[in-house]
Amino acid sequence: MSHTFNRWSLKLAFVLGLVTSAGSTLAAEAGRIVFVAGPVHVGARAVALNDAIQEGDEITTGKQAYVYLRTVDNGLLILRPDSRARIVTYHVDKVDPSKTQIKFELLSGVARSVSGDAVKLARQNFRFNTPVAAIGVRGTDFTVSTDQETSRVTVISGAIVVSGFGGSCAPTGSGPCEHAASRELAANQVGQMLQVKRGQAVPQLLNNSAQSPDVVAPPRSDEPVGKGGGAASSATPGEVSLDPKKGENLLHQAELIKTASLTPPVTTMPPPVSTPETPVTAPDPGVVVTPPVEPVTPSLPAQPAADPSRLIWGRWQIVADQAIQNNNAALAAAGNTEIARNSYYTIFRSPGDVFKSPERGSVAFNLQGGEAMVLNSATKAQSLASIENGLLSVNFDTARFTTGFDLVSDGTRSKLQAGGGVTSDGLLMGDLLYYTSANMTVRGGLSNEKGGSAAYIFTSRLDDKRVVNGVTYWTK
Repeated sequence: MSHTFNRWSLKLAFVLGLVTSAGSTLAAEAGRIVFVAGPVHVGARAVALNDAIQEGDEITTGKQAYVYLRTVDNGLLILRPDSRARIVTYHVDKVDPSKTQIKFELLSGVARSVSGDAVKLARQNFRFNTPVAAIGVRGTDFTVSTDQETSRVTVISGAIVVSGFGGSCAPTGSGPCEHAASRELAANQVGQMLQVKRGQAVPQLLNNSAQSPDVVAPPRSDEPVGKGGGAASSATPGEVSLDPKKGENLLHQAELIKTASLTPPVTTMPPPVSTPETPVTAPDPGVVVTPPVEPVTPSLPAQPAADPSRLIWGRWQIVADQAIQNNNAALAAAGNTEIARNSYYTIFRSPGDVFKSPERGSVAFNLQGGEAMVLNSATKAQSLASIENGLLSVNFDTARFTTGFDLVSDGTRSKLQAGGGVTSDGLLMGDLLYYTSANMTVRGGLSNEKGGSAAYIFTSRLDDKRVVNGVTYWTK
């Protein structure tokens, strides 16, 4: 009897050992699919909304297919058409962040990576590999394209460090490769990218071209727009360097590089006036439709004795041969605060009494001016567009806003709309696109100037070739 008991005890212990061993090797969940369009597979399995993606999974997108993966630490991995990526490791240790290990591999195609909360706490343990290069982050949102011979990387927010494989930088490693041959790129280095070719030790800094990731595989219109050179966005995490001093210096130097050529005198637009040279700067008031005005209880706060801060909006880049209006460096040096930026337009707040949102009431604004530029990625042509039938409504009870207008470009009319939150100091923060019915990103602010005014920048994808960036100005 004793021999039988011992025999069964040994069998039970063996089985339990196998179960425990198998359990210890189970892959961890890296994230879940929050958007999928077109044929997307993990191995042979077709991917569906809300599917879990595990460590070790390889994701493949077909032609015209897109997939958005929300990671377990609120990061984002986007794969665009004809791409292959593998989640090598996604181990998050909330108790001891130094033990967190995260590693992606983009085998081919185009991907965008937005750092999650765990990455922000353990940047030294994050690695994004391509077949020829290693990418590390400094609290970052970046886009990369690659084949087996060449990788190209652009930065939307924060900064990255890139190195070609060789020497101490091996594909099997973890964390960024930081050595004499590695190179850094910050979002404020507008219009530049890093390129690495197979066998190339030092990444090459180039101007964005027809080979940049966003041109090779353009984003969908519902892909969230990030900070873009420093303007804040609810879609991206904060910017904290592995070495805070090093990151601070890098971003400062990049800002100096970017603004060195912006020498025209500062021009503010309160609001702009149409001229024959810029026919769409201020749409004909006759085409502006005044929205129904809800009872305002109360009205915007009374204008204080001190001068209220003003909204200064305009072009910071040349747009369709139209001159720069906002010299960002000069405006900042004069004490103005940048509150929004896209690829061509910025909005600053001047020094003064900053708007404070009331706790109650709502207000509707009338569109007074604006400008938009449409870029065709196929032809590289820029064309100005007009903005009509505008609506901006702010509900202070819920701290929310809704807005929309018609964009008229090349004889076609597109209806753009968005919603978002309003902060206590009157900043407008647009919702993430893939969580709502919005088809444009929005960021801007409110002011007590002229009894109540607003301005915001916007970005939207009109189709697979055309992207629009613009700015609008509103008064109560």
